[in-house]
Amino acid sequence: MMRKSEIAVMKAVAICHKPFLKPEEAMIYCNLGRTQLTKKCEEFGIYKNNSGYLKRQELDQMMAGEESLLAKALEKIK
Repeated sequence: MMRKSEIAVMKAVAICHKPFLKPEEAMIYCNLGRTQLTKKCEEFGIYKNNSGYLKRQELDQMMAGEESLLAKALEKIK
C-alpha cells in the first residue's frame, strides 16, 4: 500500500511534463483505481510500451472522451 506522502510525490511527478507515466502515476493522473484504469485502457486501445510505461498523450485523449485509438484505426481500414 502506498503512503500518503508517496502519493503526493507521485501526483506531483505525474502532473509535470513527463511524456510517459508509470502505471501507478497514471492511476493518480487519471484519478482511477488500478482495475478501472486497466479496463479503460483496454477499451481505448492504450497499452504499456516495452518498458512498462503508458503514453501521457494517449491518457489525455482517453480522459477527454475523444474517439478511441481502436475506432480510429477501424475507420482508416474502411
